[in-house]
Amino acid sequence: MLWFQGNSMQLAKYSFRLLLRNRSASKTVLPVLTLFTKDPCPLCDEAKEVLEAYKNRFILQEVDITLPENSAWYQRYKFDIPVFHLNGQFLMMHRVDISKLEKQLQKLERQGL
Repeated sequence: MLWFQGNSMQLAKYSFRLLLRNRSASKTVLPVLTLFTKDPCPLCDEAKEVLEAYKNRFILQEVDITLPENSAWYQRYKFDIPVFHLNGQFLMMHRVDISKLEKQLQKLERQGL
């Protein structure tokens, strides 16, 4: 499900620009993994450590939900961070689900995006 409400359209545009920049930098397009976070967030720190092994397979984009421009995300995820979207679609929350991440990354790699 894609969520485009309020400032989330800006997030989508930013993600798209990252994809375009990445496409021009190399032949392979990497997906954008968006991490909705805040400071402090020990679970987010733990999740980033788990994701370190996969860092060459996606672009990690962090969104601080406490910033005023991200208030829609704050209302949605204030009790659920970390939350992850892959290419603008909800993927997982609370902890990194390696099998789900791997399955979605492989699917995108087979599709060429």
